[in-house]
Amino acid sequence: MPEAKVMNRWLVVVGGILIQLCLGAIYAWSVFTPPLAAAGWTKAQTQFVFSAGLASFAIVMVLAGYYLMPRWGPRKLAMAGGIVLGLGYLLGGLVGQTSVPLLILFIGIVGGAGIGLGYVVPIAVGMRWFPDKKGLITGLAVAGFGFGALLWVKLAGEWGNLIPNYGLSTAFAVYGVIFLVLVTVGGIWMVFPPDGWKPPGWTPPPPKAGQISAGINFTADQMLKTPQFYMIFTVFLVSAGAGLMTIGLMKLFPMEALTAGGMDQTAASAVAGTAMGVFFSLANGFGRIVWGTLSDKLGRKISVVVMCATQGVFVLAFTKMAGTPVLLYLGAALIGFNFGGNFALFPTFTADTFGAKNIAQLYPLVFLSYGVGGIGGPILGGRLGDMGNFPMAFTICGLLVLAAA
Repeated sequence: MPEAKVMNRWLVVVGGILIQLCLGAIYAWSVFTPPLAAAGWTKAQTQFVFSAGLASFAIVMVLAGYYLMPRWGPRKLAMAGGIVLGLGYLLGGLVGQTSVPLLILFIGIVGGAGIGLGYVVPIAVGMRWFPDKKGLITGLAVAGFGFGALLWVKLAGEWGNLIPNYGLSTAFAVYGVIFLVLVTVGGIWMVFPPDGWKPPGWTPPPPKAGQISAGINFTADQMLKTPQFYMIFTVFLVSAGAGLMTIGLMKLFPMEALTAGGMDQTAASAVAGTAMGVFFSLANGFGRIVWGTLSDKLGRKISVVVMCATQGVFVLAFTKMAGTPVLLYLGAALIGFNFGGNFALFPTFTADTFGAKNIAQLYPLVFLSYGVGGIGGPILGGRLGDMGNFPMAFTICGLLVLAAA
């Protein structure tokens, strides 16, 4: 392993993508919900695991960024995340679909904790190595999180047939081993550059519009005393919550809408699986890169406003699109593209507003909004689904995202 001062900084991107590919497994949750529903779980219960994972992810991320990163360093923290995530899925494999509380504990809380430990590492390390391309590099670093959903959905389904051939328990166990290995390998390159390092030939630009105290790197305590923090937090909460509700229901709601239009159950399952596993997942990954790159040129605030305004329209329209395969694919791609933009825009928005030096401590506090949205959005969708009113959940979330814009 070369020293940080001579390391090729693009290795950080490679390591970050490997890590985020595995952490993105949480977005593949919809592929596991039909077997659970077939085993007698309610729609709401299938979403409890997802919501528990999102909440654990967000809460542990604060602990990781604020306390563990300064003490352990990014490499050990990333590897710890891989071990905990892998262990959660391995234990989930022992339980399978037999116990709602234990699967919530192992896949949701333990698996989510592993994601929380590792998630902030590539973002914090990438921003230090690429101060000249913060939006692009953050987008690339978190793109793996979006693309990971495609990989894990397809391995469980059409590509690997893990669930049809071997069952839910084996699929969880196999994923646990893969996550442990890949995150550990990616963690090798998670090191900070030396203090004061900057890319050869690069001169820091003047402070961007929106940074509330030019040249100052805020501490967490200072950030929490500003109104800007609470505005950013609220917009992220609403935008992420709408997307997370859509992810949680991307299999159940389209299957219901397609079968209501006359499609048989098997065909509807395949179409809905493609909507989530291909169109949403690919667009989610590309959206992180594209929105990150655009925000370097347009500015973060304009980018967030445009993203939220269009997302509100797409979520509202999805209730009419889900019952037609072509429109379902289009709607899944549009929502996925904008949803992915959250994870490129809000870290850089936070860094531009409060300074990049302490981003590992600052961004997890902003990211708690994702945990709140991850509880509210999917559970709202699951509850209304059990009442036979999926469209109302999309309407509520769409209007909230428009208000956030």
